Amino acid sequence: MKFLRLSLVFALAAVRPVWAVYAPIPEQDQGKAWSFDVAGSVTHDSNIFGAPTGAISSTIYSLAPKVDFNASVTDQTFLSASYLLSLDHFNNRPGKKTLDSHTLIGRVAHAFTQSTNVDLSDNFLVQKNPESVLNGLPVNTDQSFKSNEVDGSFTTDISPKADVTVKVRSLIFRYDAARLGADLDRTENLYGVSGSYAVLPELKAVGEYRHQDIDYTDAGSTKDKSSNYLLAGADYNVAKKVTASGRLGYEWRHRDGERNDTSPYVELTTKYDYAPGSYVTAGYVYTLEESSNVTLYTDTQVNRFFVNVQHALTGLITASASIDWEPSQLQGRRGLPDVDENTTRLGVALTYLPTKNWAISASYDYDKVSSDDAARELDRNRMGLTARYSF
Repeated sequence: MKFLRLSLVFALAAVRPVWAVYAPIPEQDQGKAWSFDVAGSVTHDSNIFGAPTGAISSTIYSLAPKVDFNASVTDQTFLSASYLLSLDHFNNRPGKKTLDSHTLIGRVAHAFTQSTNVDLSDNFLVQKNPESVLNGLPVNTDQSFKSNEVDGSFTTDISPKADVTVKVRSLIFRYDAARLGADLDRTENLYGVSGSYAVLPELKAVGEYRHQDIDYTDAGSTKDKSSNYLLAGADYNVAKKVTASGRLGYEWRHRDGERNDTSPYVELTTKYDYAPGSYVTAGYVYTLEESSNVTLYTDTQVNRFFVNVQHALTGLITASASIDWEPSQLQGRRGLPDVDENTTRLGVALTYLPTKNWAISASYDYDKVSSDDAARELDRNRMGLTARYSF
Protein backbone atom coordinates (compact mmCIF):
# COMPACT_ATOMS: atom_id res chain seq x y z
CA MET A 1 0.00 0.00 0.00
CA LYS A 2 1.34 3.42 -0.98
CA PHE A 3 0.30 5.99 1.60
CA LEU A 4 0.14 9.63 2.60
CA ARG A 5 3.31 11.64 2.30
CA LEU A 6 3.21 15.10 3.83
CA SER A 7 6.07 17.01 2.23
CA LEU A 8 7.52 19.96 4.12
CA VAL A 9 7.94 22.71 1.54
CA PHE A 10 10.74 24.80 3.03
CA ALA A 11 9.10 24.95 6.49
CA LEU A 12 7.93 22.68 9.23
CA ALA A 13 4.28 23.13 8.29
CA ALA A 14 4.06 23.36 4.51
CA VAL A 15 2.00 20.34 3.67
CA ARG A 16 1.00 19.00 0.25
CA PRO A 17 0.03 15.48 -0.85
CA VAL A 18 2.49 14.14 -3.41
CA TRP A 19 0.75 11.20 -4.93
CA ALA A 20 -2.15 10.23 -2.72
CA VAL A 21 -3.71 10.64 0.68
CA TYR A 22 -3.93 7.32 2.48
CA ALA A 23 -3.63 6.09 6.01
CA PRO A 24 0.05 5.64 7.00
CA ILE A 25 1.14 2.10 7.86
CA PRO A 26 3.93 1.91 10.45
CA GLU A 27 7.20 0.27 9.44
CA GLN A 28 9.54 -1.77 11.60
CA ASP A 29 12.89 -0.35 12.64
CA GLN A 30 15.62 -2.67 11.42
CA GLY A 31 18.44 -1.22 13.52
CA LYS A 32 21.22 -2.23 11.10
CA ALA A 33 23.06 -0.81 8.08
CA TRP A 34 21.51 -3.08 5.44
CA SER A 35 17.88 -4.12 5.50
CA PHE A 36 15.64 -5.83 3.00
CA ASP A 37 11.94 -6.34 2.70
CA VAL A 38 9.49 -7.67 0.18
CA ALA A 39 5.78 -6.93 0.04
CA GLY A 40 3.04 -8.77 -1.78
CA SER A 41 -0.47 -7.39 -2.14
CA VAL A 42 -3.84 -7.91 -3.75
CA THR A 43 -5.88 -4.78 -4.44
CA HIS A 44 -9.19 -4.05 -6.14
CA ASP A 45 -9.35 -0.65 -7.88
CA SER A 46 -12.74 0.58 -9.11
CA ASN A 47 -11.28 3.17 -11.51
CA ILE A 48 -7.70 2.44 -12.57
CA PHE A 49 -7.43 5.47 -14.90
CA GLY A 50 -9.41 7.89 -12.73
CA ALA A 51 -11.94 8.48 -15.49
CA PRO A 52 -15.08 10.62 -14.96
CA THR A 53 -17.12 8.14 -17.07
CA GLY A 54 -16.53 4.64 -18.41
CA ALA A 55 -14.50 3.63 -15.37
CA ILE A 56 -12.46 0.42 -15.70
CA SER A 57 -12.07 -1.69 -12.56
CA SER A 58 -9.41 -4.31 -12.00
CA THR A 59 -7.82 -6.58 -9.46
CA ILE A 60 -4.11 -5.81 -9.10
CA TYR A 61 -1.46 -8.26 -7.91
CA SER A 62 1.71 -6.54 -6.73
CA LEU A 63 5.21 -7.57 -5.68
CA ALA A 64 7.57 -4.95 -4.23
CA PRO A 65 11.10 -5.87 -3.07
CA LYS A 66 13.13 -3.13 -1.39
CA VAL A 67 16.69 -2.68 -0.13
CA ASP A 68 17.81 0.01 2.35
CA PHE A 69 21.21 1.19 3.52
CA ASN A 70 21.62 3.50 6.53
CA ALA A 71 24.96 4.12 8.22
CA SER A 72 27.24 6.69 9.77
CA VAL A 73 30.24 6.47 7.47
CA THR A 74 32.24 8.78 9.77
CA ASP A 75 31.56 10.44 13.12
CA GLN A 76 30.22 13.46 11.22
CA THR A 77 28.70 11.97 8.05
CA PHE A 78 25.49 9.98 7.64
CA LEU A 79 24.62 8.17 4.41
CA SER A 80 21.42 6.45 3.35
CA ALA A 81 20.13 4.90 0.12
CA SER A 82 17.21 2.76 -0.94
CA TYR A 83 15.83 1.08 -4.05
CA LEU A 84 12.25 -0.11 -4.49
CA LEU A 85 10.95 -2.18 -7.42
CA SER A 86 7.16 -2.30 -7.80
CA LEU A 87 5.63 -4.91 -10.12
CA ASP A 88 1.88 -4.52 -10.71
CA HIS A 89 -0.21 -6.98 -12.72
CA PHE A 90 -3.77 -6.00 -13.73
CA ASN A 91 -6.32 -8.65 -14.62
CA ASN A 92 -8.34 -6.04 -16.56
CA ARG A 93 -6.39 -3.26 -18.26
CA PRO A 94 -6.25 -2.14 -21.91
CA GLY A 95 -2.77 -2.51 -23.35
CA LYS A 96 0.09 -3.65 -21.15
CA LYS A 97 -1.12 -5.53 -18.09
CA THR A 98 2.16 -5.84 -16.15
CA LEU A 99 3.86 -2.59 -15.15
CA ASP A 100 7.19 -2.02 -13.41
CA SER A 101 7.94 1.10 -11.36
CA HIS A 102 11.23 2.08 -9.71
CA THR A 103 12.16 4.37 -6.81
CA LEU A 104 15.77 5.23 -6.02
CA ILE A 105 16.58 7.49 -3.06
CA GLY A 106 19.93 8.71 -1.78
CA ARG A 107 20.85 11.06 1.07
CA VAL A 108 24.02 12.35 2.68
CA ALA A 109 24.15 14.57 5.78
CA HIS A 110 27.35 16.07 7.18
CA ALA A 111 27.89 18.00 10.40
CA PHE A 112 30.83 20.41 10.15
CA THR A 113 30.31 21.38 13.80
CA GLN A 114 27.60 20.86 16.40
CA SER A 115 25.78 23.91 15.01
CA THR A 116 26.59 23.78 11.28
CA ASN A 117 25.43 21.04 8.93
CA VAL A 118 24.52 20.29 5.33
CA ASP A 119 21.90 17.79 4.10
CA LEU A 120 21.54 16.62 0.47
CA SER A 121 19.08 14.12 -0.98
CA ASP A 122 17.92 12.86 -4.37
CA ASN A 123 14.70 10.99 -5.19
CA PHE A 124 14.38 9.43 -8.66
CA LEU A 125 11.06 7.87 -9.63
CA VAL A 126 9.86 5.88 -12.64
CA GLN A 127 6.11 5.59 -12.07
CA LYS A 128 4.04 3.40 -14.37
CA ASN A 129 0.97 3.16 -12.15
CA PRO A 130 0.45 6.55 -10.48
CA GLU A 131 -2.06 6.49 -7.65
CA SER A 132 -2.79 10.22 -7.82
CA VAL A 133 -4.30 10.48 -11.28
CA LEU A 134 -4.62 13.71 -13.27
CA ASN A 135 -8.17 15.04 -13.51
CA GLY A 136 -9.79 15.90 -16.83
CA LEU A 137 -7.90 13.52 -19.11
CA PRO A 138 -9.56 11.15 -21.62
CA VAL A 139 -10.38 7.62 -20.46
CA ASN A 140 -7.46 5.16 -20.53
CA THR A 141 -4.83 7.90 -20.76
CA ASP A 142 -1.28 6.73 -20.06
CA GLN A 143 -0.16 8.88 -17.13
CA SER A 144 3.21 7.18 -16.60
CA PHE A 145 5.99 9.62 -15.77
CA LYS A 146 9.55 10.00 -14.56
CA SER A 147 10.53 12.52 -11.92
CA ASN A 148 13.64 13.56 -10.06
CA GLU A 149 13.72 15.66 -6.91
CA VAL A 150 16.90 17.11 -5.43
CA ASP A 151 16.79 18.74 -2.00
CA GLY A 152 19.57 20.54 -0.20
CA SER A 153 19.87 22.54 3.00
CA PHE A 154 22.60 24.30 4.93
CA THR A 155 22.01 25.33 8.54
CA THR A 156 24.23 27.24 10.94
CA ASP A 157 23.84 29.07 14.23
CA ILE A 158 24.62 32.79 14.27
CA SER A 159 24.12 33.16 18.03
CA PRO A 160 23.12 30.91 20.93
CA LYS A 161 19.45 31.68 20.18
CA ALA A 162 19.41 32.24 16.42
CA ASP A 163 20.10 30.17 13.32
CA VAL A 164 19.90 30.56 9.54
CA THR A 165 18.93 27.92 6.99
CA VAL A 166 19.37 28.04 3.23
CA LYS A 167 17.37 25.49 1.20
CA VAL A 168 17.12 24.47 -2.44
CA ARG A 169 14.72 22.12 -4.20
CA SER A 170 14.62 21.12 -7.88
CA LEU A 171 11.82 18.90 -9.18
CA ILE A 172 11.62 17.59 -12.77
CA PHE A 173 8.56 15.92 -14.36
CA ARG A 174 8.67 14.03 -17.66
CA TYR A 175 5.56 12.15 -18.88
CA ASP A 176 5.80 9.12 -21.17
CA ALA A 177 2.83 10.04 -23.40
CA ALA A 178 3.90 12.64 -25.98
CA ARG A 179 0.64 14.63 -25.77
CA LEU A 180 0.72 14.72 -21.98
CA GLY A 181 4.40 15.61 -21.99
CA ALA A 182 3.80 18.52 -24.34
CA ASP A 183 1.34 19.94 -21.80
CA LEU A 184 2.90 19.07 -18.44
CA ASP A 185 6.66 18.37 -18.73
CA ARG A 186 8.30 20.96 -16.50
CA THR A 187 10.97 21.85 -13.97
CA GLU A 188 10.13 23.44 -10.63
CA ASN A 189 12.93 25.16 -8.73
CA LEU A 190 12.47 26.53 -5.22
CA TYR A 191 15.04 28.53 -3.26
CA GLY A 192 14.67 29.83 0.26
CA VAL A 193 16.37 31.33 3.26
CA SER A 194 14.91 31.35 6.76
CA GLY A 195 15.99 32.52 10.16
CA SER A 196 14.72 31.52 13.58
CA TYR A 197 15.09 33.05 17.01
CA ALA A 198 14.39 31.28 20.31
CA VAL A 199 12.07 33.72 22.09
CA LEU A 200 11.56 31.08 24.79
CA PRO A 201 13.01 27.59 25.18
CA GLU A 202 9.72 26.22 23.81
CA LEU A 203 9.00 28.98 21.24
CA LYS A 204 10.87 29.91 18.07
CA ALA A 205 9.97 32.90 15.91
CA VAL A 206 10.64 32.33 12.19
CA GLY A 207 11.00 34.59 9.17
CA GLU A 208 11.38 33.25 5.65
CA TYR A 209 11.82 34.24 2.01
CA ARG A 210 11.19 31.84 -0.89
CA HIS A 211 11.51 32.15 -4.65
CA GLN A 212 9.96 29.64 -7.05
CA ASP A 213 10.41 29.20 -10.82
CA ILE A 214 8.18 26.85 -12.86
CA ASP A 215 9.49 26.33 -16.40
CA TYR A 216 7.60 24.20 -18.92
CA THR A 217 9.44 22.30 -21.65
CA ASP A 218 6.95 23.28 -24.38
CA ALA A 219 5.07 26.55 -24.90
CA GLY A 220 6.73 28.10 -21.90
CA SER A 221 5.91 31.61 -23.10
CA THR A 222 2.27 30.99 -22.12
CA LYS A 223 2.74 28.66 -19.12
CA ASP A 224 5.93 29.62 -17.25
CA LYS A 225 5.63 31.46 -13.95
CA SER A 226 7.65 32.62 -10.97
CA SER A 227 6.71 33.54 -7.40
CA ASN A 228 8.21 35.38 -4.46
CA TYR A 229 7.04 34.63 -0.92
CA LEU A 230 7.52 36.50 2.35
CA LEU A 231 6.49 34.52 5.43
CA ALA A 232 6.54 34.90 9.19
CA GLY A 233 5.53 32.42 11.84
CA ALA A 234 6.50 30.32 14.83
CA ASP A 235 7.30 26.79 15.98
CA TYR A 236 5.86 26.13 19.42
CA ASN A 237 6.19 23.19 21.81
CA VAL A 238 2.83 23.79 23.45
CA ALA A 239 3.22 20.97 25.95
CA LYS A 240 5.22 17.77 26.39
CA LYS A 241 3.05 15.93 23.85
CA VAL A 242 1.77 18.83 21.72
CA THR A 243 3.61 20.80 19.03
CA ALA A 244 2.34 23.46 16.65
CA SER A 245 3.80 25.34 13.71
CA GLY A 246 2.54 28.10 11.47
CA ARG A 247 3.54 30.38 8.60
CA LEU A 248 1.55 33.35 7.36
CA GLY A 249 2.56 35.51 4.44
CA TYR A 250 2.02 36.63 0.89
CA GLU A 251 2.86 35.40 -2.59
CA TRP A 252 3.58 37.60 -5.59
CA ARG A 253 3.15 35.49 -8.76
CA HIS A 254 4.29 36.49 -12.26
CA ARG A 255 2.78 34.50 -15.15
CA ASP A 256 4.25 34.57 -18.66
CA GLY A 257 1.54 35.45 -21.18
CA GLU A 258 -1.14 35.80 -18.49
CA ARG A 259 -2.25 38.14 -15.71
CA ASN A 260 -0.01 38.38 -12.66
CA ASP A 261 -1.51 37.70 -9.24
CA THR A 262 -1.01 38.23 -5.52
CA SER A 263 -2.32 35.82 -2.93
CA PRO A 264 -2.16 35.12 0.82
CA TYR A 265 -0.14 32.08 1.87
CA VAL A 266 -0.99 30.03 4.96
CA GLU A 267 0.60 26.93 6.53
CA LEU A 268 -0.68 25.63 9.87
CA THR A 269 -0.09 22.25 11.50
CA THR A 270 -0.24 20.65 14.93
CA LYS A 271 0.58 17.22 16.39
CA TYR A 272 -0.54 15.53 19.59
CA ASP A 273 1.28 12.38 20.75
CA TYR A 274 -1.43 11.21 23.10
CA ALA A 275 -0.05 7.71 23.86
CA PRO A 276 2.93 5.48 22.93
CA GLY A 277 2.64 4.70 19.22
CA SER A 278 -0.46 6.91 18.93
CA TYR A 279 -0.83 10.44 17.60
CA VAL A 280 -3.05 12.83 15.70
CA THR A 281 -1.90 15.55 13.29
CA ALA A 282 -4.04 18.22 11.70
CA GLY A 283 -3.44 21.23 9.54
CA TYR A 284 -4.50 23.74 6.92
CA VAL A 285 -2.75 25.11 3.82
CA TYR A 286 -3.81 27.90 1.45
CA THR A 287 -1.71 28.23 -1.71
CA LEU A 288 -1.55 28.20 -5.52
CA GLU A 289 -0.62 24.93 -7.28
CA GLU A 290 -0.24 23.69 -10.85
CA SER A 291 -3.32 22.51 -12.75
CA SER A 292 -3.50 19.24 -14.72
CA ASN A 293 -5.10 21.20 -17.61
CA VAL A 294 -2.77 24.07 -18.43
CA THR A 295 -4.66 24.82 -21.66
CA LEU A 296 -7.72 26.10 -19.77
CA TYR A 297 -6.32 27.08 -16.37
CA THR A 298 -3.25 28.92 -15.15
CA ASP A 299 -3.25 27.59 -11.56
CA THR A 300 -5.38 26.01 -8.86
CA GLN A 301 -6.19 28.04 -5.75
CA VAL A 302 -6.27 25.42 -2.99
CA ASN A 303 -7.64 25.32 0.54
CA ARG A 304 -6.35 22.06 2.05
CA PHE A 305 -7.56 20.68 5.38
CA PHE A 306 -6.06 17.41 6.65
CA VAL A 307 -6.22 15.11 9.66
CA ASN A 308 -4.10 12.00 10.26
CA VAL A 309 -4.54 9.58 13.14
CA GLN A 310 -2.52 6.56 14.22
CA HIS A 311 -3.69 4.54 17.20
CA ALA A 312 -1.95 1.55 18.75
CA LEU A 313 -4.83 -0.79 19.61
CA THR A 314 -2.41 -3.29 21.17
CA GLY A 315 1.33 -3.86 21.06
CA LEU A 316 0.84 -5.78 17.80
CA ILE A 317 -2.10 -4.04 16.12
CA THR A 318 -2.18 -0.45 14.85
CA ALA A 319 -5.09 1.40 13.26
CA SER A 320 -4.54 4.48 11.13
CA ALA A 321 -6.71 6.91 9.19
CA SER A 322 -6.22 10.00 7.06
CA ILE A 323 -8.59 12.48 5.47
CA ASP A 324 -7.75 15.35 3.14
CA TRP A 325 -10.44 17.83 2.03
CA GLU A 326 -9.61 20.41 -0.63
CA PRO A 327 -12.11 23.07 -1.70
CA SER A 328 -10.33 24.71 -4.63
CA GLN A 329 -10.82 26.99 -7.60
CA LEU A 330 -9.13 26.55 -10.96
CA GLN A 331 -8.03 29.93 -12.28
CA GLY A 332 -9.27 30.29 -15.87
CA ARG A 333 -7.08 31.81 -18.55
CA ARG A 334 -8.08 35.11 -20.17
CA GLY A 335 -11.66 34.92 -21.41
CA LEU A 336 -12.35 31.61 -19.62
CA PRO A 337 -14.30 31.21 -16.36
CA ASP A 338 -12.90 30.06 -13.04
CA VAL A 339 -14.06 26.57 -11.98
CA ASP A 340 -14.92 25.48 -8.44
CA GLU A 341 -13.86 22.01 -7.36
CA ASN A 342 -13.93 19.87 -4.21
CA THR A 343 -11.55 16.95 -3.66
CA THR A 344 -11.86 14.45 -0.82
CA ARG A 345 -9.33 11.70 -0.11
CA LEU A 346 -9.86 9.19 2.66
CA GLY A 347 -7.72 6.29 3.81
CA VAL A 348 -8.00 3.76 6.63
CA ALA A 349 -5.70 0.85 7.48
CA LEU A 350 -5.26 -1.86 10.07
CA THR A 351 -1.80 -3.34 10.55
CA TYR A 352 -0.85 -6.49 12.45
CA LEU A 353 2.74 -7.30 13.43
CA PRO A 354 2.74 -10.99 14.35
CA THR A 355 6.56 -11.08 14.58
CA LYS A 356 9.40 -8.60 14.28
CA ASN A 357 9.78 -9.57 10.60
CA TRP A 358 6.16 -9.71 9.42
CA ALA A 359 3.58 -6.96 8.89
CA ILE A 360 0.09 -7.64 7.51
CA SER A 361 -2.12 -4.72 6.53
CA ALA A 362 -5.67 -4.30 5.31
CA SER A 363 -6.50 -0.93 3.75
CA TYR A 364 -9.25 1.06 2.08
CA ASP A 365 -8.79 4.26 0.06
CA TYR A 366 -11.44 6.56 -1.39
CA ASP A 367 -11.05 9.49 -3.80
CA LYS A 368 -13.86 11.81 -4.87
CA VAL A 369 -13.71 14.95 -7.00
CA SER A 370 -16.79 17.14 -7.51
CA SER A 371 -16.23 19.84 -10.12
CA ASP A 372 -18.10 22.44 -12.17
CA ASP A 373 -16.14 20.91 -15.07
CA ALA A 374 -17.80 17.50 -15.53
CA ALA A 375 -14.71 16.12 -17.30
CA ARG A 376 -12.74 16.49 -14.05
CA GLU A 377 -15.09 14.57 -11.75
CA LEU A 378 -13.89 11.34 -10.16
CA ASP A 379 -15.04 8.49 -7.94
CA ARG A 380 -12.48 5.85 -7.02
CA ASN A 381 -12.38 3.08 -4.40
CA ARG A 382 -9.46 0.81 -3.58
CA MET A 383 -9.26 -1.96 -1.02
CA GLY A 384 -6.34 -4.25 -0.49
CA LEU A 385 -4.44 -6.74 1.64
CA THR A 386 -0.65 -6.53 1.96
CA ALA A 387 1.90 -8.82 3.60
CA ARG A 388 5.45 -7.54 4.15
CA TYR A 389 8.48 -9.54 5.28
CA SER A 390 11.61 -7.71 6.50
CA PHE A 391 15.04 -9.20 7.05
